[in-house]
Amino acid sequence: MGNERYELDISSDMMAFEFTSVRPKGKIPKLVIYSKTGIKGLYNLGFGDKDINTGKIDDLVITDNKDSVKVLATVASTIYAFMTKYPNAAVAATGSTKARTRLYQMGISNNLEEICKDFNVFGRIDRFWYPFEKNITYNAFLVISKKNKIWKI
Repeated sequence: MGNERYELDISSDMMAFEFTSVRPKGKIPKLVIYSKTGIKGLYNLGFGDKDINTGKIDDLVITDNKDSVKVLATVASTIYAFMTKYPNAAVAATGSTKARTRLYQMGISNNLEEICKDFNVFGRIDRFWYPFEKNITYNAFLVISKKNKIWKI
């Protein structure tokens, strides 16, 4: 994606990514964590501010550091890196609130053409997954690399 991104610190297993949002409210550490689910090959993408006391993600805090496009582009870049290491994975994500889920949906919609060059993207409505389309409200998202040999569409 062509948007500006923050520099990433990446764990050796590419399951954890850290970066720092630098804007008017100061430097805010961010985390992106990929975790296994109960379904083989399916990972959850967790994202939020890094709690400096626990080292864990706080996905409910509202930073409003005026850099959401750059932050979302950085998070999206972790999917590309993660899928390079785990090409047969599928990644699911949802916001911790409806507003965040909507923000993620807008990010996908605004970059859909470019994303779809490398990935199949789905949106969930209730319990069912559908190919992602703009202007439809979803409650979760699923990304699968077009090179994936397990999760065939």
